[in-house]
Amino acid sequence: CGDAVVWKPSEKTPLTALACEAIFNRAVKRFGADAPEGLLQVLIGDRAVGEVLVDHPKVPLVSATGSTRMGREVGPRLAKRFARAVLELGGNNAGIVCPSADLDMALRAIAFGAMGTAGQRCTTLRRLFVHESVYDALLPRLKKAYESVSVGNPLETSALVGPLIDKAAFDNMQKAL
Repeated sequence: CGDAVVWKPSEKTPLTALACEAIFNRAVKRFGADAPEGLLQVLIGDRAVGEVLVDHPKVPLVSATGSTRMGREVGPRLAKRFARAVLELGGNNAGIVCPSADLDMALRAIAFGAMGTAGQRCTTLRRLFVHESVYDALLPRLKKAYESVSVGNPLETSALVGPLIDKAAFDNMQKAL
């Protein structure tokens, strides 16, 4: 059935983590007796909880998503005890629109990539490279998409952008503007 997982999600998203845990537990029941209890354990907590996992000698692999600062702190600690690491750090994702691009598809991908989840995920589109041959056709459509983006309650299917997660996210957005 694979290796057991101990997951310490962001302290900002505990309910999402618990919902994922419930989905996992429901799915794993399909394996019956072949799947032992407790394959997934969710640890809700702050940075200190994560540090215990990073330093624990019985945790052979740590996968972490976060800032490059976090990676600079975690990486050497894992290396010191020869633990394996999968670190996804400081996302700065780009989109490329080539001359042969389907501009309708590109527009949808750009809009969701840049604005979906209010730009708060590590894979948010932050840079866009557009070939000069399609630039003039794409730019007005892109402006229109940004002007018409639906902001609102994320439980409503019509809303593409919901609220920022906390004041720190709001402050960072204000600095970016």
